[in-house]
Amino acid sequence: MLAKKLERDPMNRKIISVSKKRQITIPLKFFEQLGLENEVECFVKDNSLVIRPFRNTHDEFSVEILKELVDQGLSGHELIEQFAVNTKNIKTAIGKMTAEAERIAADEVPAATFDDIFGEKN
Repeated sequence: MLAKKLERDPMNRKIISVSKKRQITIPLKFFEQLGLENEVECFVKDNSLVIRPFRNTHDEFSVEILKELVDQGLSGHELIEQFAVNTKNIKTAIGKMTAEAERIAADEVPAATFDDIFGEKN
């Protein structure tokens, strides 16, 4: 409800130019209000372009990855190297899941059923 109200409020709207290189400048008021940093996430939803703060979700797994590697007895350079490998694997997996979700949302492929994932009930 608040989002709809803000959408209609002329004080929360701004017409901005798009450069020849398809670039836009986000007004400082919006930039600060959203707590934007160096990267944003951008996608199309309901015929609108949505730009929102990018939250690096793979970082949420860092502590869990480190705990697992320490439990395996890794330390020093070996720990660092394996952490880099595992972190890259997480990024790759998230990318694949996101691409699959986008294909499902576009009705290009069917979504998996409960039974597909967990097997048929016995």
